[in-house]
Amino acid sequence: MFVDTHCHLTMLDLEPYQGDLDQALAQARQAGVVKFMGISVDLDDHIQLAAIAAKHADVGYSVGVHPCEDATTMARATVEHLVTLAQSEKVWTLGETGLDYYHSTDFIAEQKQCFARHIQASKIVKKPVVVHTRSAKHDTIDVIKAEQSTHGILHCFTEDWETAKAVLDCGYYISFSGIVSFKSAQALRDVAKQVPLDRLLIETDSPYLAPMPYRGKSNEPKYVPFVAKALSDVYHKTVEEIGMITTRNFENLLNLK
Repeated sequence: MFVDTHCHLTMLDLEPYQGDLDQALAQARQAGVVKFMGISVDLDDHIQLAAIAAKHADVGYSVGVHPCEDATTMARATVEHLVTLAQSEKVWTLGETGLDYYHSTDFIAEQKQCFARHIQASKIVKKPVVVHTRSAKHDTIDVIKAEQSTHGILHCFTEDWETAKAVLDCGYYISFSGIVSFKSAQALRDVAKQVPLDRLLIETDSPYLAPMPYRGKSNEPKYVPFVAKALSDVYHKTVEEIGMITTRNFENLLNLK
């Protein structure tokens, strides 16, 4: 059994399923996926995600604003608004938030402030924060530490061991995507080897970053076992063991109050 801890259910390519998300989820269940966390990139995504989660017992979702959104969108994510949106039982996490200097350095101050507000809201509702970082690892860690954040996921991890250790020391979990399966990602696999098994999560980040052997194709939740496969080679465990470990870890993360 596997949990896809980060999938953009409102963005999937549903052409193979005649536009029907239910069929895509059914295919993933056949592949062993037992839980899906649909991720918001904009505050309004919660409307669509709440409807999907209401229909499917195994789907939860996040509320929040991605750091690549514009300053006006980020400004809407006040602590109060995030807390209000996060009240539903089907809201499992807040985010994805964080810092991204790769796509834009125009709104660095706004990104940091927005990230901090997500963490503050996550503490109030006692739900984890989902953190995105790109070309901003030092500032990301600085905000996590400044806000004394201890309950979160560093998603789609691609950084070095120093970064992994820093967030692990804060209490975070580390989630790997299909990137860890790429032939060119040996350095990342070397970092993954050092991540304690009880802090490990897996995700697709679909529709992006399809794992091998589907690299370059549109990604979807049914491919998350291929992320587990790449990690099974790293940890010398079976795919099933990685599935069970990461599923248990996700349940522990959500139950942490």
